[in-house]
Amino acid sequence: MILLRNSPLLVFVLSLVVLGLSARLGVFFRDRRGSIDDSARQDFDLVLGATLTLLALIIGFSFSMAVTRYDQRRSYEEEEANAIGTEYLRVGLLQAGEAAKLRDLLSRYLDQRILFYESRSITQLGQINSVTAKLQTDMWAAVQIPGTAQPTPSVALVLSGMNDVLNSQGYTQAAWSNRIPLGAWALMAAIAICSNLFTGFGLRSTKVSALLILVLPILVSISFLLIADIDSPRGGMIRVHPVNLISLSQSLHGTS
Repeated sequence: MILLRNSPLLVFVLSLVVLGLSARLGVFFRDRRGSIDDSARQDFDLVLGATLTLLALIIGFSFSMAVTRYDQRRSYEEEEANAIGTEYLRVGLLQAGEAAKLRDLLSRYLDQRILFYESRSITQLGQINSVTAKLQTDMWAAVQIPGTAQPTPSVALVLSGMNDVLNSQGYTQAAWSNRIPLGAWALMAAIAICSNLFTGFGLRSTKVSALLILVLPILVSISFLLIADIDSPRGGMIRVHPVNLISLSQSLHGTS
């Protein structure tokens, strides 16, 4: 299931196969039973229309959920860049030696955050998270020492900025773990299967081309592909690129 959620192309292929078979199964049942009587056609069309409408609503809601989560991930990337950049400036309020140490740690931390957004490897991601956690511990210890020794307003400002840096990373982690619930995917898949089954069963002509039968499965599968692509932070083509973090890194290296 984890592999499926992180592979939009696999979602498309699986959806196309399952929904295509559902439509063909509907045609098979229609051929076994015979065409729907004119007296029952109106009632069947009403049920089919309601099912397709419900499918469209579920797809629309799921797409909205995916886009909202994508926008949230982009927003937190910007907040991370702002927090790190602000703290990089604030550490200048400390003594020269302490400021140089903290700026070196922040620069290395920034590189790890960029790698977090760009990495697709689960193994590499584990290493990045481990290095990030170590750098966070070192940075907090580096500001805690002057904060304890000299509890001045300027040092308190540096401590507050470091707290923002650490919090922004936690918000980002939570946003990247916030995905469309599996229950929503299951409901969407069940309604899509029923819709294609009813569509195949309700075809009026006994001789329908295979391409026409696949029209609805293809369209629904493309919709699933788009939703899965936006919802997958690392597996899809539509991803959050760390443009703000990269811009910050370039400006810091340019001034260092």
